[in-house]
Formats: sequence, C-alpha cells, structure tokens
Amino acid sequence: MELQTLTWLFVGITFTLYIGIAIWSRAGSTKEFYVAGGGVSPLANGLATAADWMSAASFISMAGLISFSGYDGSVYLMGWTGGYVLLALLLAPYLRKFGKFTVPDFIGDRYYSNVARTVAVFCALLVSFTYVAGQMRGVGLVFSRFLEVDINTGVIIGMIIVLFYAVLGGMKGITYTQVAQYCVLIFAFMVPAIFISIQMTGNPIPQLGFGGLDENGVYLLDKLDKLHRELGFAAYTSGSKSTLDVFFITAALMVGTAGLPHVIVRFFTVKKVSDARKSAGWALLFIMILYTTAPAIAVFARTNMIETVNNQDYKEMPDWFTTWEETGLLSFNDKNKDGKIQYVEDASINELTIDKDIMVLANPEIAQLPNWVIALVAAGALAAALSTAAGLLLVISASVSHDLIKKMIQPNISEKGELMAARLSAFVAVCVAGYFGINPPDFVAATVALAFGLAAASFFPAIILGIFTKKMNKEGAIAGMIAGILTMLFYMLKFKFDWFGGGQKEDWWFGISPEGFGTVAMIINFLIAIVVSKFTPDPPDEVQEIVANIRIPSGAGEATH
Repeated sequence: MELQTLTWLFVGITFTLYIGIAIWSRAGSTKEFYVAGGGVSPLANGLATAADWMSAASFISMAGLISFSGYDGSVYLMGWTGGYVLLALLLAPYLRKFGKFTVPDFIGDRYYSNVARTVAVFCALLVSFTYVAGQMRGVGLVFSRFLEVDINTGVIIGMIIVLFYAVLGGMKGITYTQVAQYCVLIFAFMVPAIFISIQMTGNPIPQLGFGGLDENGVYLLDKLDKLHRELGFAAYTSGSKSTLDVFFITAALMVGTAGLPHVIVRFFTVKKVSDARKSAGWALLFIMILYTTAPAIAVFARTNMIETVNNQDYKEMPDWFTTWEETGLLSFNDKNKDGKIQYVEDASINELTIDKDIMVLANPEIAQLPNWVIALVAAGALAAALSTAAGLLLVISASVSHDLIKKMIQPNISEKGELMAARLSAFVAVCVAGYFGINPPDFVAATVALAFGLAAASFFPAIILGIFTKKMNKEGAIAGMIAGILTMLFYMLKFKFDWFGGGQKEDWWFGISPEGFGTVAMIINFLIAIVVSKFTPDPPDEVQEIVANIRIPSGAGEATH
C-alpha cells in the first residue's frame, strides 16, 4: 500500500479513536472539565501525564536537536528528565494536598490576593501560548510532509481536532484521550528505533545499539565522530557550549518543568495524595522509555543522513529527498554546479540546508523502512503534539473561566455558566494557538525551551516559597513574579527576536543563552520575593496554618473551588 494511503489510514484510525473517547467521556460539570472528576487511577494518570509531558518537542524535535548538536543537545535530556523528578518529588504531592484546580488558584489563595492571582493568570497564559506554538508547528510539519497539505492547512486541521475533544471533554476527555495517545506515540517512536538499531548494529535494543559496533566492527559513535571531522563539523561527542551555559540551560529546563501549569494540574485528577505520588512514579517510567531512546535515534538519523546525502548525485537521490524538498524543510543549492550534494560545515560551500525538526520524521525513510513504519511515525508525532496541545489549552481555558471570571469578575456565576465560559475560552485559545503555529518563533524545541524559561522565571519561586515558607507574603510573591517574568521577557525579546537593538550571540549576558536565562530570572525572582517579604507584614495566621498543613502527608481531600 502507498505511503500516503497508509498515513491517512493510520491518522484516520487514531483521530477517530480520540474523538470517540472524547464523546464517551464528555464533561458534565466544572469538576469533570477541570480535574476529570478527581477519580482517575494512578496508572491512567501516569500514562496521561507522560503523554501530556512528551510533546512534539520530545517526539519530533529533541532527537533532531541532539542529532545536530551532539553532546550539547544532552542538556535537553538532563533538564527535562531531571525536571520531572523535581516536580514529582518536591511539588506534586503538596499542591495536591492544597486541593485547588489550577496554579493561579493556588497562588491566589496561598497569597490571599487577587493581584497575585491576576499576575499568575498572565504568566500561565504567556507560558502556555509559548509552549502551544511549538505543538501546533509540530502538527503542521507532519501534515505538510505525510498528508501533502501545506503547513498552515495542517495546523488548521490539528486545531479542529484538538478543539473538538478539549472543548467537549475538558480534562476528563483529555485524560483518557492522552492514555490512548501515549500508547500510539511510544509505539510509533520505538518501532523504527528497534528496526534501525538492528539494521545498523544488529542489536534490537536502541539504547545499547547506539553504543555498539557497526557491520565493520567500528563503534557507531566513533564512526559518526569521523564523519563529522571529515566534513568540518566538530566531533559529535564533543561540546561547544560553555559549562556555565550548559548549567543554566539545564537548570532552567528543570525548574521550568516544575512550574509548568499543564503538568501540575494532572496531579489534581487523582483521589488522594498517595495516588499523586504513585502516578508521578508511573509517569516517570513511561517517560524514561522515550527519553533513553532519543539519543540513539539522534545518532542513527545523523549517521544515515550524512552517508545517504553527502557527495551523492542529486538526480539519483531517493524519493524521500524530493518530497521533503517540497515542504521547504530541506533544500539543495548546487553552488559549484557539479550536480552533487556537498554537505559540510563551511557555510560558503555547503549546499544542503536541513530543518532540525525533520530528522525523526525522515529517519525511517532514510533507512528505507517499510511504508507502514513511516506512517506509524506520522501518527505518533501527531499524538505527541495534540496530547500536549490539549493539556495547554485546558490550562488557558481554566485560567480565564475559573481564575478570572469565577474568582474575580463574577463570583456568583452558575456552574453551567462557568462551564460555558470555559468552553468559549478554549475555543478562543485554539484560534490563538493556531496563529502561533502558523507563525512560529523558532523550531519546535527552541520555542518550547523558552516556555520553560518563562515558567522558571515566574511560577517556580512562588510555588516553592508558598509551600515551604510560612512567612512568604503576597507583596514578596507579587514583586518576585513580576520581576522574574519581565526580566525573562526582556532577554528573550532582545536576544531571540532582536527587539531593543543588539541581539547577537556575542552580546549575551555572561555568555548565557536565552534558553538558559530563565535560571537567572528565577534567581532574581527568589531574591526580590525574599527581600520584599522581609520589609512587609507577615501573612495572616490562617494562611500560615494552611502552609503548615500542606506539608502533612495525610488527610488530603478532593480538589475544591
């Protein structure tokens, strides 16, 4: 069967499954819309959390980024994996004990202030929209290549699907859809990895294969290092980033994870605190499967790409090369007019431009795997992007309907009215997300990394201090969040989008990249919050009592308004 026919078949079956689950599990109350009724099992929540966590950045872009960056790309593996451990151990059980639907709800009540709630809503919207832009671009990438529609049309199709099950089912529909999406994405990620590992090293375990020997008895990483050096690139296993920047990027990704509202809200969907801990453990296991495989896929893809394209006659290139060219994500410019592809580090003579985001998607084609494997990867990539997009859109919806309308603008709104407001805000959020997907700021992983920096700069200090410091007051939290988010925004706009003049790499403060600057902004947030709280009144006694009770690991009730 032809590739496009198989792809439509696989995508059609999985989309039908997602929509069917959404109809079966549609939300009938605000509690079902926000936290799936609070009765999700730890195993199901672990699967859903893993799908929510492993976005298009994890599935499509992370291995591609490691493939091009080599050793430097390991910061994404360390940061995102370590961040989830930090979230599971340090935050999830305590936030679940507090029993609120959303992060702005926690901050508004913990800091007894609607101003704090408003700042938190703004930060949640900013983080979520930045993050969702990467997901929608991932959806567009898959549609443009495998279903032969342009990227913009692909984004619009993805918007319609997400809108259907996010608006209809809320968190209840999203949770059970994400369980199915995890099964699809992990199967789609592992099958080609196993095939290519056997093909290149004879080892069916990718995690062992990429450290093994090829058919000539040469270690695969040594072979890739040699290929890199021959083409003028730095050795794949060597790093070019400064130690300081590596540390700051890793830290920003870790603490940004712990402040991501769409992941945190998953721990409110279980019955009790012990279930939150169990689901965090399950999720870590499910996440580990993909994250330990990504470096192997990166090595396989990079080696195959170089050997397949470099110094080859353009007219004899396989069909996949031409098809990817048509998407605009891969381009050949025959500078010396010899008809052969020169892929080298020197930009003056390099003739091939490759978008980092295509590596995972193109990898099965480059390795000449069967069409059904290629179609499966397309379905898996869509599952990864849509699962995270749905979680983010729910955060946006809840921030508007629950934290702004219910808590501040119209406290007496009926449950039916709040549910309608949630669905309307989800509709608007999908439209805005679609715009960002059509006009993304960067490739998927970089866009997502900025969202982590924003979360680190704004939420992490307020949550940590809110849980572990009884004396942290509203003045300190508000001042810290505003200072952190504004600092990060300034740096991001200056050095990523070239606002305010400057914007060159050599002008980075202390040599820290925009992806790593969230750590600096977080430190500023912590310092200002602590200093301001020292010179302003202590929180009321009842708030300090709540903080003390949060850390008692028993007796947690259900999530409440």
